[in-house]
Amino acid sequence: MNALQLLRNALPGRVRRALLWGALVALLLVAQTLLVMLTVRHEASRQQEAVERVADEVAAELRRTVMRSVQALQAQLWSGGGAAPWQAGATELLRTQREVLRVERRGTDMVLLGSLASPYSAPLFEQLGRDQMSAETELTCSAARRASAPAFSRSYFVPQPGGLGVEVIDACIPVQRDGGHDGFVVLSFGLGSLLEESAGAQRLRRHEFSIVEMDGTRLARAGMARGAGFYHARHLLELPGSALQLRVDSAEGSPQLIPNLSTALVLGLSVVLFALLLLLARDVRRRAQAEHALAEALAFRKAMEDSLSTGLRARTLDGRISYVNPAFCTMVGFSADELRSTAPPPYWPPEHVEEYTERQAARMRAEPVDNPHQEGFETVFMRRDGERFPVMIYETPLVDGAGRHTGWMSAVLDMSAQRRVEELSRQQQERLQASARLATVGEMASLLSHELNQPLAAIASYATGSLNLLQQPDDQTPDMLRHAVTRIAEQAERAGRVIKSVHDFVRRREQARESIRADQLIDAVLPLVRLQARKSGTRIELEYPDPIPRVMCDRTMVEQVLLNLTRNGIQAMETSTPQPQRLLRLRVHPSQEGRVGFSVIDAGPGIPAEVAQRLFTPFFTTRSEGMGLGLSLCRTVIEQHGGALEFESVPQPEGPGGTEFRFTLPDAARVARAVPVRA
Repeated sequence: MNALQLLRNALPGRVRRALLWGALVALLLVAQTLLVMLTVRHEASRQQEAVERVADEVAAELRRTVMRSVQALQAQLWSGGGAAPWQAGATELLRTQREVLRVERRGTDMVLLGSLASPYSAPLFEQLGRDQMSAETELTCSAARRASAPAFSRSYFVPQPGGLGVEVIDACIPVQRDGGHDGFVVLSFGLGSLLEESAGAQRLRRHEFSIVEMDGTRLARAGMARGAGFYHARHLLELPGSALQLRVDSAEGSPQLIPNLSTALVLGLSVVLFALLLLLARDVRRRAQAEHALAEALAFRKAMEDSLSTGLRARTLDGRISYVNPAFCTMVGFSADELRSTAPPPYWPPEHVEEYTERQAARMRAEPVDNPHQEGFETVFMRRDGERFPVMIYETPLVDGAGRHTGWMSAVLDMSAQRRVEELSRQQQERLQASARLATVGEMASLLSHELNQPLAAIASYATGSLNLLQQPDDQTPDMLRHAVTRIAEQAERAGRVIKSVHDFVRRREQARESIRADQLIDAVLPLVRLQARKSGTRIELEYPDPIPRVMCDRTMVEQVLLNLTRNGIQAMETSTPQPQRLLRLRVHPSQEGRVGFSVIDAGPGIPAEVAQRLFTPFFTTRSEGMGLGLSLCRTVIEQHGGALEFESVPQPEGPGGTEFRFTLPDAARVARAVPVRA
């Protein structure tokens, strides 16, 4: 311990830091080297496993291909005797299986009775006759006859013209007829073709496949690439009476230092880590400078807070005042020491002490939020001389450098001068309101008569239909009456909602907003729209995005907007648009950031320029039975939702033109993210 202490005292601080940094760099180098080595080994193991898996799959496919050909011909032989079935089955087999080069029919004494050759390759046994190369076949057929089952021969080489040749293996199938032996059918498989058919084009591009004997002699090869000899695998190919080995050699060579993206990322991160260490060393050197700058910043902030005209107050979690700036002391007339040492605060009016104590306790118990909504609350304070004055308080959580909630910070504004101005304005507003009440009553009556027209018309239609059903009862009458009565109840409830919404709309108070899917707004008015569309022969098309967005709106008023726009579109097509071309499109689509767009598109004659200038003017209408309030109401409702109601002409492929009315509503998901949770 003494030696270490002496060494620590003997070495300068710079040397000690250099030794520590050197040890850290050495440890990082060792760790990164081991990580790269393990990655390279893992890559080699993965490549080897892939080659072994390919060997297993191709060997299984080889056996499956050979046995499928044997079983297909064997099934043909079982279906009937004679030459015709054998030749028909053999011809079909040679046409569908490229790896089968020749099919022979032999008698019980191995005499060749007939043969068929593959149409895809040169005939076998042109250089040497079949009788000179039948020893392996005769031994195989003898074994097949003893076992009464197909048997395979050893592979043998068949010379071909031009000095070439092909490695062949025979499959001998014993033929049974009427319980007795009736000769053999011999299939000759080309090992090269068999390899190509079983391996597949994709594997052939990346591997070299070979069939070798047990002593390692290569009999056949397939593959567009030569194997690199680094990743290879062998698999035993067992056939009845014969055994061969399949060798798979990958074209991939030995793994590189950076075999894949993962290793490259590790090395890249190592370089970045070393760079970060250098930056950290530089930051440590600058720490003293930063501490000095921090002290100066704290002094500057203190001077800035002292010069503010807004009062600042900090309270601990138990409600005790821990800090006030000079502006707050001037506002209430008490010194900072008096405010910190007095409980309850001396600026609370005596008549409100109990109320303020409960409010402060509730505030202190509240949990802070990450993004507090900067919305103040108004209260009353008292100056030293007893004068009461209104203040606006904006309060946020006070968090220390470690992220702990330690109290609350308040900004206090003296509202005395503003209240005097507001009082003068209030007196003027009262005089103006007296003259505006009569206009409000007229507006209420006009809007109610216009807005209730549609739900009352729907109630009358369903009631008339119910009376007709009662006059002509049948088995479906109860269900249809139940549906009609349900619709009458829905429209009656809708009429009540319209009265309440229009009343709230006229009073200009905040509407009841809710989150609702866009298609539900359209579905709510669709029965009424379809009723009017059927009368005029208009087709309706709906278009929604995937997924369907949710909007934040006053549901009743927006449904009324959709109903007015669709009703206007259908009426615009009734006179000038041929019935086959009457199409009303309702489309929901994403709009600008944070909003969802709605479009109502008709195929009518369009809107003339002189009408377009006055289209949204109250009480302006082009129909004799209209009141001219629909579009004016629609625009006001959409503007209250922060959007705009617009229209433009839309060219039609089969007509003079059409009109598109479009508006936007707030996206409910974006509104939910934007509104913080209040404490």
